[in-house]
Amino acid sequence: MLQSFVYEEPSSIITAITVVTFLFMAYLGISEITGKHLQYSKFWNVNANSGSSSNFLQGKMSSKTGMFILYAPACLMGFASFFMYPDGGTRFMLLKFAVTIHFLKRVLEVLFVHKYSGGMVLGSVLLISSIYFSLAVVIIFIQHLTLGYTEPEVDLKYIGLLIFLVGISGNFYHHYLLSKLRDSKEKGYKIPQGGLFSVVICPHYLFEILGFMGISFISQTSFSLSCAVGVTLYLSGRSYVTRKWYLSKFENFPKNVKALVPFVF
Repeated sequence: MLQSFVYEEPSSIITAITVVTFLFMAYLGISEITGKHLQYSKFWNVNANSGSSSNFLQGKMSSKTGMFILYAPACLMGFASFFMYPDGGTRFMLLKFAVTIHFLKRVLEVLFVHKYSGGMVLGSVLLISSIYFSLAVVIIFIQHLTLGYTEPEVDLKYIGLLIFLVGISGNFYHHYLLSKLRDSKEKGYKIPQGGLFSVVICPHYLFEILGFMGISFISQTSFSLSCAVGVTLYLSGRSYVTRKWYLSKFENFPKNVKALVPFVF
């Protein structure tokens, strides 16, 4: 059944990379639930005293700088892919477009939309940046390897493009709402309002998942599918602990507001 929707695997090495990527992303999601958070956003200083203050990877940086480093390398890779692989047909062009736009949007949000409080830990910055860059590189490279292969029986690339556009639009809208919660001088957190914040606390994560699902549908490789599912698992864990954080910080947090999926989870 799956073979009707995805390309044949180019090699056993690619299969291994696909499996390892999925397992690693799933591990990150489980780690969030068990309290081993990647140190950014609300959890940037969690376990701050668990390691030596002289540990290089425990060094702190501003959120704006850290967030820029998260996305800029993957964004540059997206732009470079148009020069590295100028041909390849409609599907490959749509994939390069989606990967580039996804990370370019995030860079522009970092520079012009987000408001920041706290900081980021260098180790988490380098890890997340490496993950995003690696995903961009490997998704594009594997798509290049499939050129000349028989297309999947079911063509999902245009459905994927639609899902991707819905994802990045919804993600941007809810990031914009978050940025309007406080002015540039405020550092505290507030309960988000507007959009889907009335039913879930992390609608921006929900739409980010849709963005990666859209990329997966455009690509139709096993690796892109494993990335989308892995991102879903990680952001599910992150949204779960984010909801717990809001419940602990705000007595008036509405109990009917779920973590990620309206009325369900």
